[in-house]
Amino acid sequence: MISLHKSCFLNNTGISGSSSPFSYKLKKLPPASLKVAALGPNRDRNNSVVIENSNTLKEIREEGTSSVADVNSNSTVTGGDRDVYYDDAATEDQLVTPWSISVASGYSLLRDPHHNKGLAFTEKERDAHYLRGLLPPTVISQELQVKKMMRSIRQYQVPLQKYMAMMDLQETNERLFYKLLIDNVEELLPVVYTPTVGEACQKYGSIFRRPQGLFISLKEKGKIHEVLRNWPQKNIQVIVVTDGERILGLGDLGCQGMGIPIGKLSLYTALGGVRPSACLPVTIDVGTNNEQLLNDEFYIGLRQRRATGQEYAELMHEFMTAVKQTYGEKVLIQFEDFANHNAFDLLAKYGTTHLVFNDDIQGTASVVLAGLVAALKVVGGTLADHRFLFLGAGEAGTGIAELIALEISKQTNMPLDEARKKIWLVDSKGLIVKSRIDSLQHFKKPWAHDHEPIKKLVDAVNGIKPTVLIGTSGVGRTFTKEVVESMAALNDKPIIFSLSNPTSQSECTAEEAYTWSQGRAIFASGSPFDPVEYEGRLFVPGQVILVPKVVLTPSLVKFCAEG
Repeated sequence: MISLHKSCFLNNTGISGSSSPFSYKLKKLPPASLKVAALGPNRDRNNSVVIENSNTLKEIREEGTSSVADVNSNSTVTGGDRDVYYDDAATEDQLVTPWSISVASGYSLLRDPHHNKGLAFTEKERDAHYLRGLLPPTVISQELQVKKMMRSIRQYQVPLQKYMAMMDLQETNERLFYKLLIDNVEELLPVVYTPTVGEACQKYGSIFRRPQGLFISLKEKGKIHEVLRNWPQKNIQVIVVTDGERILGLGDLGCQGMGIPIGKLSLYTALGGVRPSACLPVTIDVGTNNEQLLNDEFYIGLRQRRATGQEYAELMHEFMTAVKQTYGEKVLIQFEDFANHNAFDLLAKYGTTHLVFNDDIQGTASVVLAGLVAALKVVGGTLADHRFLFLGAGEAGTGIAELIALEISKQTNMPLDEARKKIWLVDSKGLIVKSRIDSLQHFKKPWAHDHEPIKKLVDAVNGIKPTVLIGTSGVGRTFTKEVVESMAALNDKPIIFSLSNPTSQSECTAEEAYTWSQGRAIFASGSPFDPVEYEGRLFVPGQVILVPKVVLTPSLVKFCAEG
């Protein structure tokens, strides 16, 4: 049972990478054509597929009849046109999952999430792909499928149940998953990403069913290149990788941080238009220091304390080298939710040799800066006219602060060191000042200004008198009533960004910000909050989230690599 048809589900994009009863090995094609025999419905050998060296499918014969499948010469073996962002030739000789390629049809097609359409298969497609009897007789549109799924998802009261339903859909019918997400992005974004993804990561071992990304652990050290070749897609453009040490504001979740790369890449497809087959979620498992996970019988990662130092560095270096060797120099590697001590080092080490990007340091900064520019349209003035106070001096806080300083310097021709003096940071030990400089981590030192030490945030607000308060601490409810009221007393329209994720770790809620500021705050958050009604007015809080198209803009990638 083999069938490729001009009007079939492949849409002229080549051969599917799904498993089937007639898989065959495909090595590097010789100059001559390679003829591969496949068993027909009666297990005879009357059917054949001829694949030319140019990767163009020339002819398919079945029971004496012939049909030409017009596959564009620019199509890849696994389907999809060559992307201008990625040079397919860089991986032209790589083998496929790991050394075979097969054609999906019949029952196997319905188990292939990349091509399965469920009841949306037309009558002709059911004939062409041997689906008769495997599906109920009715044919419904994708729009009706979306309506049915949304009705089902809305019946769940628990967000994690909605998350699991969406993941099940992604693993069975990828097209419908993205159609659903695109058409209902405002409602489903909090389901597939923050805040629900935080709970999903915490319980990932219990809800794990099928792999949606690559798990690379210390057990794979020395053979990471082979592990990458196990992934079914070879033309990868974007990799989101985490080591799970600092997942959102939840801390060390080890191997269970995989939910973050999966969720982030789902958004890149739904909102940024990146092909799902070009995305690869990766978790680097070097252990965890989370005792609760180590003692959890359902934990799916390595049961050991985190590897550090040379052992950690060697594994990461092997991974970075293998990625470039496997997918070429133009693949974008996004570091996600690494702890401070590794995040800055990795960005500095590989920024000149790989196309790398740290979402927490650079991505969040770009979006927050955009949010501040938008807020200035309401508040007035320029960035240089404002004074900024951060609660949190980690990757996100220092990354945002640096980009604000760079923009101020650019707009005013002010030296960068002078621009930094408009920005103050508070960490767990209080206001960062020069008297603490010897004990500060290297990425905090540029923010140590002349001032007397201050321990409490509210005292820092009253002492520094900021116009903008930004939270990146990962500690919930730290923007207390006293803090917000102090900001409102100092400013007619205080700008308050509570950016920590998930919702439980947000420095304050939208309702608290609007109520305690008497409806005068310009508020945005990292996780979504519902609209707030205050004294007859409806306030719709903004959400600071990285837009995938921005991430993949070459000029921004270049800026981030240089910055």
